[in-house]
Amino acid sequence: MITTIFSKSRPFNYILVTCLLTVCFVVIQSGQVDGIGFGLALAKKAAFLVILVGSLFITNFVTKRNGLSKDSTYPFLFFFLFLILFPSVLLDSKIVVSNFFLLLAMRRLVSLQSLITPKEKIFDASLWVFVAALFHFWAILFILLVFISIFFHVSRDYRNWIIPYIAFFGVATTYLLFAVVFNKTLISDMISQAQIDMTFTYFRNKFENIAFSIFAAIAFLFFFAQLISLPGKPLILHASYKKVVFCFVIAVVVFVISPGKDNSLLVYTFMPLSIMATSYIESLQIKTVREVALLILIAACLLSYFAQL
Repeated sequence: MITTIFSKSRPFNYILVTCLLTVCFVVIQSGQVDGIGFGLALAKKAAFLVILVGSLFITNFVTKRNGLSKDSTYPFLFFFLFLILFPSVLLDSKIVVSNFFLLLAMRRLVSLQSLITPKEKIFDASLWVFVAALFHFWAILFILLVFISIFFHVSRDYRNWIIPYIAFFGVATTYLLFAVVFNKTLISDMISQAQIDMTFTYFRNKFENIAFSIFAAIAFLFFFAQLISLPGKPLILHASYKKVVFCFVIAVVVFVISPGKDNSLLVYTFMPLSIMATSYIESLQIKTVREVALLILIAACLLSYFAQL
């Protein structure tokens, strides 16, 4: 039944998942006090929710528009499930905003295969990556994905290799000017984030540990299934799938080396993992197997969400 619903792109699917996300968001945010006026706090939370929902739509759009799914809403569903697997993501606005800009960058990079206005896409993607790094410093590593995309598609034009540096200069100059004029502590804050911390003792309770273990098992399955199935994908899509794989690997590295580690940092893996999960589910030939696999994933994510409340 679930596979039948989400195997097609219907407005009902988007409405259903958006409503579920809204309910989960309201429940987790209900006990949070921002210390600001009620109206301002409500507006802030509403904007946060819009960004979360927007992240789902961008992921689904990138997957469908570039032929990485069979016109399904599985990416939309999987991104939602990964969000509720780690309720702490629904409380960390900075990481979610950072990831949102990376999604915008990924959207431009995947579409680079069309070779239409490549320079504009490279600049836009680089710009979004550096803006994302303002909210979480190590997101800057995703600039590697820009250079990987240039190598795949437009490496012969040397000017394409220079464009990311132009974007970096623009973002860095704007940030420094803003910091000097309005808040000089922004510079020291950015420097303090540029540290490496590879410790994994951050779990506050056993349920966070269990959620991480579930996610690690899921990620392992979908990642290696993607690697194994890649040779069988249409040749025209190989570069796109490789970018998705590299995106996931970079996201894991960002999680591993980031200081102040928390499960919410795994949000960077949600977009590529949603695409790989979609590819895996759609590749299962037996409908009953697809149904059972999806039911197990949904049950695990829901149980994890309620256990961590």
